[in-house]
Amino acid sequence: MKPTDIPVYIAHLGTAARAASAAMARAPLAARNAALRELARLLRAEVPALTQINDEDVAAARDSGLQGALVDRLKLTPAIIETVAQGCEQIAAMPDPIGEISELKRQPSGIQVGRMRVPLGVFAMIYESRPNVTIEAASLAIKSGNAAILRGGSEALASNQALGRLVERALALAGLPTEAVQVVATPDRAAVGCLLGLKEHVDVIIPRGGKSLIERVAAEAKMPVIKHLDGNCHVYVDAQVDLAMALKVTDNAKTQKFSPCNAAESLLVHAGQADAFLPRIAALFAAKGVEMRCDGRALAAVRGVPKLKAVPAQESDWSEEYLAPIISVKMVDSLDEAIAHINRYGSHHTDAILTENHAHAMRFLREVDSASVIVNASTRFADGFEYGLGAEIGISTDKFHARGPVGLEGLTSQKWIVLGDGELRA
Repeated sequence: MKPTDIPVYIAHLGTAARAASAAMARAPLAARNAALRELARLLRAEVPALTQINDEDVAAARDSGLQGALVDRLKLTPAIIETVAQGCEQIAAMPDPIGEISELKRQPSGIQVGRMRVPLGVFAMIYESRPNVTIEAASLAIKSGNAAILRGGSEALASNQALGRLVERALALAGLPTEAVQVVATPDRAAVGCLLGLKEHVDVIIPRGGKSLIERVAAEAKMPVIKHLDGNCHVYVDAQVDLAMALKVTDNAKTQKFSPCNAAESLLVHAGQADAFLPRIAALFAAKGVEMRCDGRALAAVRGVPKLKAVPAQESDWSEEYLAPIISVKMVDSLDEAIAHINRYGSHHTDAILTENHAHAMRFLREVDSASVIVNASTRFADGFEYGLGAEIGISTDKFHARGPVGLEGLTSQKWIVLGDGELRA
């Protein structure tokens, strides 16, 4: 169906998704896994065509004035295609989450009570830039027995449509309904509003993009939302730390890639390590063009580092997600101060402690109120693929159902089941 009448078109996608979700919920594991393996094969076979289409999207985005970080997220390189193909294969190799029965216990009445894991049904996803998300969302939908409606950004429309066609081919080759994954074929912004109101067909909606998009979805959606607003991720360098390790990890957390939501945006350094650590990390940042926005004590510690751009931090810097070569830096006097700062200014996404003190590491894990909390490793690991989920639908900072990278389990729910043999309630 062509998207000429947007409300009718979106309603049609919803009706088709609901019908497909019933077929997917009962689809054999072998068919779902076959679709994923076919998708991986097709992605590798179509690398030249996909990259050519994507190059045109990227060029058009640059010409339209799209910002650098968003252009970076838009790219679909051969390496990225290989990563998502591997993700499809990794998901295919995972155990089937659907139908799993857990916590089955016999009660005094004689009945057995437990829980069964089941698909959510239909999820819709609204996302910006990253066309690889199309494959990650599709592969997770297929394995988890759900149907999905995917609405990517207008800047990646051609790339997303090309990927969507490969998903359709993979589903058809596996004998599954092609409507199980539908990519919205219009850049018209009215499509977003229609999706947000499609509560009779969409069970949950997942926004993945800028803060304004996520705030709009959270405010207007008529169905539950899985979301995170910001990725203000922290690295805390503790008083007792291996300096060489701390330098490498901090550098990676900030500079391995500036645009992801799990890149470090804030650096906290214990006063006992500031003189040893700050000038050395500042030299690494200076070489890579990273600006440091520092409190007074941190600014004094890095003064004189050649070619470094260091400026006084403003109050707003402590809660900012830069997605750019900028990092806020604060000197703290204790672990307590570090935890309090992170819980006040952080976005509850991902935060890391670098320490040799086991007790401090355990306190940080318990007390930092974030979806992912890391000891002695880069915040850049907060990712579904790196966590062994195969792929992720997004990262949730909500505190119910799904939290952190949302993989297969996050796209399912549990229902209570009761097994009896004629028992009656007295």
